Amino acid sequence: MPRQGKAYQADSRKAPTDPQPLAAAVQTLKQFKARKFDMSVELVMHLGIDDKQADQQLRGAISLPHGIGQSKRVIAFVGPEKLDDAMGAGAIKAGGEELVKEIEEGFMDFDVAVAEPAMMRVAARLGRVLGPKGLMPSPKAGTVTNDVATAVKEHTAGKVQYRNDKFGNVAAAIGKFSFDADQLAENAQAFIDHIHKIKPASAKGQYVKNAAISATMTPSVLVAL
Repeated sequence: MPRQGKAYQADSRKAPTDPQPLAAAVQTLKQFKARKFDMSVELVMHLGIDDKQADQQLRGAISLPHGIGQSKRVIAFVGPEKLDDAMGAGAIKAGGEELVKEIEEGFMDFDVAVAEPAMMRVAARLGRVLGPKGLMPSPKAGTVTNDVATAVKEHTAGKVQYRNDKFGNVAAAIGKFSFDADQLAENAQAFIDHIHKIKPASAKGQYVKNAAISATMTPSVLVAL
């Protein structure tokens, strides 16, 4: 097992062992040692959902109040009439059959793929390539839409996609370590509120079991919800 660095060990001594109110948890995180790069900050929520039940699987996207301090590379599967709109909104590539062919030939230098519904029959050929990487356009993630230009703008600006894992955990980037505490807390609260709002009707018992925030190279801080 790799040894934890001195900075991580020092930060661990600052972290409370019991859950803290969100504002206090963020303040604790901000007291950890900054690194030579601007670390991403992540919120993880452990939910009382059963991933084996299709109606309890959570997947979607949300724009946070202060963004996440990171732009994304977006491609768009569109017909000729929406090509200029997609490129004007910030897509790095847009098109139909020709874009599919580029990806089949190895192009993968993008973070998000969006598509208009009419183009999903074309993009479907890439299911085996994009699906395992979580890049296949999906209505649940807000990446299949007739308003492709808006989707491209939002995802380029850092719209956060989320999807529960098989253990019921949902994670999302909520900003950068350089954000002030209020910005991180407001972003975190927006995500928490969103997850509460989409609670599956069939989920029984305690819905949110626990939550924690951390930065790329720091310990986690438990959040009381």
